[in-house]
Amino acid sequence: MPSSLRNRAGFRLSTLALAGCLASGVLACQGPQGPDGAAGPQGTPGRDGVPTPVRLLDDKVGRWLPENRTRINTMISSLGIASPTFDPKNRPVAVFDWDNTVVKNDLGDATFFWMLKHDKVLQPSDKDWSTTSRHLTPEARAALNGACDAAANPGEPLPTSTGPGCADELVSIYNRGQTRAGQAAWSNPITLTLNTAYAWVAQLQAGYTPEEVRAFARSAYAENAFNPPGTTQTVGTTTGLAYHVQVYEEMVDLIETLQANGFDVWVATASPQFVIDAISEELTGIKPNRVIGIRSMTDAQGRVTAHFQGCGGVADGADTLITYDQGKRCWINKVIFRQPAERQLTRQTDAQARQVFAAGDSDTDLAFVQDATHLKLAINRNKVQLMCNAYANHQGSWLVQPMFVQPRAQQTASYPCTTALDAAGQPITDEQGNRFTQNYADSVYALP
Repeated sequence: MPSSLRNRAGFRLSTLALAGCLASGVLACQGPQGPDGAAGPQGTPGRDGVPTPVRLLDDKVGRWLPENRTRINTMISSLGIASPTFDPKNRPVAVFDWDNTVVKNDLGDATFFWMLKHDKVLQPSDKDWSTTSRHLTPEARAALNGACDAAANPGEPLPTSTGPGCADELVSIYNRGQTRAGQAAWSNPITLTLNTAYAWVAQLQAGYTPEEVRAFARSAYAENAFNPPGTTQTVGTTTGLAYHVQVYEEMVDLIETLQANGFDVWVATASPQFVIDAISEELTGIKPNRVIGIRSMTDAQGRVTAHFQGCGGVADGADTLITYDQGKRCWINKVIFRQPAERQLTRQTDAQARQVFAAGDSDTDLAFVQDATHLKLAINRNKVQLMCNAYANHQGSWLVQPMFVQPRAQQTASYPCTTALDAAGQPITDEQGNRFTQNYADSVYALP
């Protein structure tokens, strides 16, 4: 559908009907495919028969910093179909994070909260919460038993819309990493390849088919998309939870422009696969088979389980790696560039086996954004590792862009690049693996 048929919120008008599509009309997901070798669209002949870009970024979409718009347009012209080196069998790859990069706020969060408000989380088998995640602490499992055991039989929906105690415990463990009593909920909450809370959102979808999960995500988006920025909701008795998800019209324009110029555009997200591929094509034109999210395993009946597909030597069902931090790099190398398992967790030395453009907003996007060979776009949300790299601007390839909706205020203190630690407890480094020798002030935070 052409972009002229979008409303001012930046998403296709057919999205308005999604709330009623819980049981039908779901998008097919055929599973991940690598670059398919299909020819990109033909360029428009120039004055001397020289191809020109099909289109560049719309200058009426006005919240790009001018330098960023110019540099992105230059990349599109030099690498897309207008380039004499363009190869339709080896198209340049662009990879985007989703939550807070393509959209404002987090659709994974929104879908989880929607599930709680609509009684979609199922009581675990034998009321054993370790079956939802092996990383829950004994204290967390006991707290969930106390709050939720009496609410439903195993396999039945928990009435979290009317049972605030169970809903509050689930939200507390997810949002704060603690039980309501303040006890640690996760035995190993964050690594370089796993965020246990993010993973748990996908694991709590166990028992449903992918199509049912996609319907949940569409309904969650429909409930959130038309609320004003800053709107919050209450789940159980927990207040102040985000109740707004808005696609950035600038990102829609960028994605469509890249696609029109022959780029192979992908999403790599730490939200569940079936949550993001449910709406990616409607909102941005990115087909479901170009989405790489948390990949849950399915059972013999085709229902989602609480276990994950493996990558980079991590076996299926080990549940220690998802599309998070260096896990995003792993899955990009596996799915897009089809690297063997032993090479999936490392940066590829061959530039032809890497994306030319990447965009992210978080420290946990850093690995795959660093891997981009031409431009690296950092959406400024004051994340230390990402912003230290962006302001260090190795080889002049980084772009810093304020958030398109409700940009963050300037971080008054310099980013502690020389002293900050990563998720493994090691000093953060630049993309060459060197420790930072200076801290950087926050200088790009205001929209034009």
